[in-house]
Amino acid sequence: MNIEDYRNYCMSKKEVTEHFPFDKDTLVFKVCNKMFALASLKKWEERSTFINLKCDPEYAQELRAEHESIKPGYHMHKQQWNSVYVHTQELSPKLITSLIDHSYDMVVKSLPKKVRDTLN
Repeated sequence: MNIEDYRNYCMSKKEVTEHFPFDKDTLVFKVCNKMFALASLKKWEERSTFINLKCDPEYAQELRAEHESIKPGYHMHKQQWNSVYVHTQELSPKLITSLIDHSYDMVVKSLPKKVRDTLN
């Protein structure tokens, strides 16, 4: 997965916007103003990229046990966020997109029902 694929995939989801709230390097994707994915553009250029993604705490533990390329979220709540290292050979593009989907769904699930209804 390259940066364009990552950006296009995230932006294809309903009500997603992109931001740089922390600095000029960290690209953040939000759904209804709630973060679900973020990554450093500089790290992407260096090919040491990881994407921070929200995750169900139990599923996060399973993923970390199964994959060396999935670690507790860097600078994030370690129980609810994973850092997914995308430039390893270990993780398939299909798994990475499913983890982005899971993160998006976790955030949508936490939104008020009225807001969720607008996304369906």
